[in-house]
Amino acid sequence: MDETGLMIKRNRAKERRICYNRNIQSEELEMTSLNDPVHQREIEEKKRGSGKRTVQIFKKKKKGMNMDQNTLLGVLIPFVGTTAGAACVFFLKNELKPIIQKTLLGFASGVMVAASVWSLLIPSMNMCEAMGHLAFLPASIGFMVGILMLLLLDRVIPHLHLGSDEPEGHVCGLKKTTMLVLAVTLHNIPEGMAVGVVFAGFLAEKSGITLAAALALSLGIAIQNFPEGAIISLPLRSESGMSRKKAFAMGTLSGIVEPIGALATIAAYRYLEPVLPVLLALAAGAMIYVVVEELIPESAQGSHSDMGTIGFAVGFVLMMILDVALG
Repeated sequence: MDETGLMIKRNRAKERRICYNRNIQSEELEMTSLNDPVHQREIEEKKRGSGKRTVQIFKKKKKGMNMDQNTLLGVLIPFVGTTAGAACVFFLKNELKPIIQKTLLGFASGVMVAASVWSLLIPSMNMCEAMGHLAFLPASIGFMVGILMLLLLDRVIPHLHLGSDEPEGHVCGLKKTTMLVLAVTLHNIPEGMAVGVVFAGFLAEKSGITLAAALALSLGIAIQNFPEGAIISLPLRSESGMSRKKAFAMGTLSGIVEPIGALATIAAYRYLEPVLPVLLALAAGAMIYVVVEELIPESAQGSHSDMGTIGFAVGFVLMMILDVALG
């Protein structure tokens, strides 16, 4: 009986040890279960982190899409301005009064001069800061090349200015209406270049040109394109006897060169990036040529020349505000 009792005691001792071990294991499991939420939260946070990274990737893709959309929008804004101006032929019976025409010409001149300085020449020199005191050199070269390029186009392209009966450029047998349209088209070439080069600078790296600055330039050119569209379509209707629809079409087509030139420049921005400072200044030189050679003299002819000066001041200040405030 004593041996049997000892065996029973040993078995009970083993059972107590087993129960004790089980209790220890259960406590460890409980501790693990308490720690599991923390570990689970870490896993969830990692998952959320990966989710955030995924969202960021999608945002970048979406941003890239928006960049393309914004670029297209910026290119088309000036053309919309020309089209809206040409549409005045449907609402106005006669051509613009001389005082209004001179004011609008002066306004367009002011916008173009301010855009040349703040949106083109200053960014051109800022991009060449590494050159130190010679930072002006690329801008100076580009500016003079732009002047010479427009001088060449002015000598080659046959065109006729408003209020003049003597055509300029290459002598040919084109109609008066066609040469009037070519004159406005000649104005629009540097504007299309300017928009294209600025948006190319926006797409390029380390150019310092923001989307807001590029859109400000497009908006400013669109504002000054409005009177240009009206100034070309209304005389075509009143002086040449064109139908309203045809005068509107001709006025609109005079601005088609802007988006075409801008898109061509943007498409090649990767290759043009090394010479962007020169191209920005080139567009500025071309715009200044148009202003000094054609817009300001036309606004100063005859009476009410002071209205052209006032229009210039208003256009200059407006473009300066747009570029500084938005850019």
